[in-house]
Amino acid sequence: MVLLSAGPGDLELLTLKAVRALAAAEVLLLDELVDPGIVELAPRARVVRVGKRGGCRSTPQAFICRLMRRYALQGLRVVRVKGGDALLFGRAGEEIAFLRAAGVPVTIINGVSAAFAAAASLGISLTHREHCHGISFVTAHTADHGEPDWAALCATGTTLAIYMGMRRIESLARSLLRHLPSDTPAAVVLAASQPGERRLLTTLRDLAADADALASGPPGVILVGNALGEAMASTGAPADACRPASVRGIVRRG
Repeated sequence: MVLLSAGPGDLELLTLKAVRALAAAEVLLLDELVDPGIVELAPRARVVRVGKRGGCRSTPQAFICRLMRRYALQGLRVVRVKGGDALLFGRAGEEIAFLRAAGVPVTIINGVSAAFAAAASLGISLTHREHCHGISFVTAHTADHGEPDWAALCATGTTLAIYMGMRRIESLARSLLRHLPSDTPAAVVLAASQPGERRLLTTLRDLAADADALASGPPGVILVGNALGEAMASTGAPADACRPASVRGIVRRG
């Protein structure tokens, strides 16, 4: 049984190990956010779509786990394909525990997560020895629909890579503004690495207002921290000049 990371969407970001696993697959359990073209790399596989997407009708996690167990115990080469990196906010921990309890060995193939693809599109490093010495990966809401401990996260001085936050970006920005300066650089990248990618560079003060033009788009990652100032500096303009007025300033890939 393989848990395979499909990356943020650009199939060229797949690892060679992932491509080999796909070529050998007999059953492909495919996530919603994975580039559908990935099935061409698994010509022998039966494709089972097990979509999960926030705010949409999704395949229940328990059902997905039972499918993996059923096919694996039949002796088939099963590849569970997840967007981004399988080990980051993909419920891989639940699936690994379930499969191991059923006596199914699990191989994990890592991939590129959305935060790294977003940083590459912005042309920045998520760490910088003059600005920050770490990264905090966090979801915008907890399992009980609460919020993370923003005070503790902001106190780390790390770049914040915030997943699944576009639907609550206003409350998220308000929470961060209680603990960070209003001119802290912030960015949003939707559909990182994909043809429809959209990017926004702004400040924490203006994050919610500027993101209005992006909020109805595909899933995105929000980055906050002083390391992002390098992207603003590279434009040769002050931070406010990078902030879009309505749709101006939103950079489209390609």
